[in-house]
Amino acid sequence: MNEQTYTVLGYDKIKEEIAGFALTESGRVKTREIQPSTNQKQIESWQEEVYEAIEILNISSSVPIHGLEGMETILKGFNKGVPLRTEQLVLLLSFLETCNKIRRFMKDKEFAAPRVSAYVFGIEELPELAAEIQRCIRNGRIDDYASKELLKVRKQIGIQEERLKEKLNQLLKSSKIKPYLQEAVISQRNGRYVVPVKKEYRGKVKGSVLDTSASGSTLFVEPEEIGYFQDQMEWLFLEEQAELEKVLFHLTGLAEGKEKEIRMAIETMVHYDCLFAKAKYCRSIDAKKVDIHDDSVIVFNEARHPLLGEKAVPLNIEIGTDYHALVITGPNTGGKTVSIKTAGLLILMAQSGLLLPVGEESAAGIFHKVLVDIGDGQSIEQNLSTFSSRVVNIIEILKEANDKTLVLLDELGSGTDPGEGMGLATAILENLNNKGATIFATTHYSEIKDFADHHEDFMNGSMEFNLETLKPTYRLRIGKGGESQAFAIALKLGIHPKLLERAHHITYKTEQDYTSLFEDDPAALKEREQQITANRHKRQKSSKVSKKPVKVFEMGDSVHVLSTGALGVIFKGPDSKGNYVVQTRERKIEVNYKRLKLNLPASELYPEDYDFSIIFESKEHRKLLNRMEKKHVEESIIREDT
Repeated sequence: MNEQTYTVLGYDKIKEEIAGFALTESGRVKTREIQPSTNQKQIESWQEEVYEAIEILNISSSVPIHGLEGMETILKGFNKGVPLRTEQLVLLLSFLETCNKIRRFMKDKEFAAPRVSAYVFGIEELPELAAEIQRCIRNGRIDDYASKELLKVRKQIGIQEERLKEKLNQLLKSSKIKPYLQEAVISQRNGRYVVPVKKEYRGKVKGSVLDTSASGSTLFVEPEEIGYFQDQMEWLFLEEQAELEKVLFHLTGLAEGKEKEIRMAIETMVHYDCLFAKAKYCRSIDAKKVDIHDDSVIVFNEARHPLLGEKAVPLNIEIGTDYHALVITGPNTGGKTVSIKTAGLLILMAQSGLLLPVGEESAAGIFHKVLVDIGDGQSIEQNLSTFSSRVVNIIEILKEANDKTLVLLDELGSGTDPGEGMGLATAILENLNNKGATIFATTHYSEIKDFADHHEDFMNGSMEFNLETLKPTYRLRIGKGGESQAFAIALKLGIHPKLLERAHHITYKTEQDYTSLFEDDPAALKEREQQITANRHKRQKSSKVSKKPVKVFEMGDSVHVLSTGALGVIFKGPDSKGNYVVQTRERKIEVNYKRLKLNLPASELYPEDYDFSIIFESKEHRKLLNRMEKKHVEESIIREDT
């Protein structure tokens, strides 16, 4: 698989839509990392997981998956010699509580989802760690009772604060500094208490100036009477901080001791988040399980393109059963490109373990590569034309293709001279077929439709077109190549029938009546129906006659055997099925006339009375035949060699 395939087919968009259902960032990251697998057991296991997850969602859509935010950062902080901060320990406690919830949630889901519900056993309960965090941290801060030393120092801080406030109130009321204050209030600067003194009375109040007002008229002074109390407070705050660090180190040590269990729980929760995101997405597109086969087969019944939503027209796509190459013909905007994109995208989704928006009895094979050539792929940087850029892409496809490859080709051979484009397209299809690749191609060339008709590995298909509404129905019909609708559409739009009859003759070298196709006269319509019926009987009669073998080659004609490329000579035929016996260098083989091409006729190679037994009979047989013509030869039999 490659990124171009993912982008062109919309696989990346599918992953983004799934990620939208994830509840955590870790789940979204894991969802975006989904990749197709080529292991049948793994794919089936993934598919069963998603199916069970949907069953759980049908029972209860509220799955307790949260508390993962910040957990990756917490794990990275382990064993670094730095304690976890209070807010990180709060996140860890929330995660442990979520783990307990998911364990309780899955307990009664064992019957509906035995595989998925069993994953909770990978989440170990850590009651001691949770209880200790809960005891030490309350309301987002370390509790006074987290340790005896912390309780003691915080009590001392409380007593000292009371003394300091009492001293400050006394100062505000004293005549010693009251006349020099801007106002009788106490404020703080840099964590120390100050009083607002008028600038002109700076020398009247002893103490340190810690700040000045914006206008400069007020000085914020720490009176020397309270300096000692504030120094004591700072020492107590430092002791408190030291005790807090001890508590944090204690809790961090407990968490680090359970690192393995926490990591396993996080992995399990992330897996659950990704799994239920896939399940929610599959449920949103009404997806179903499909059979997974190890061989190259595609059977999608009523398949809908998942990115088109309700606009998607169901398609029946089948490749790899009796044939492994499907060629779709039909007009532009008829849905050919959507058809091949649907097939490719659903294969990628199936190999990713996702359920598919298809009908019952659908099946998907396993492909090691999905190679695509869709769109013109023009590159301004490389200055490549449309045709050149596609040829470069086709070269890479031809290099990589094998019997485990799905190749999707859109408008093969377009962008150049129609004659050369058709020849190139046919040669590319033949080469890919010889490599054993599974092919799904679209084209405008009717010659390729004829090629597919006569090749046993290929099947024709077409996109349906409604001539009444002049609109495509976007439905895929397998088994019948698309027919040009240009003349019928032109007639419907008002082109004169005589002009179309001439155009038909130029194009197909046959006559076609367009004048009476849309005749308003009932009598003319009836006559037209009778003519159509007569033509149908005539065609049926001619088709019966055509079943008789048609003599195409004569004995002695030199022919090419198309399937092997070998030269041979016609020995006899045809039989009722149109098969000839051909003498090759090694032996005589039976080949259908469709697989033979005339090299040189016998009339140009041999005289009229030439004895062909020289070619078709061995030297010993000819000698024996001459002897038997003269007399009876005991115990000798000549059998016709076929």
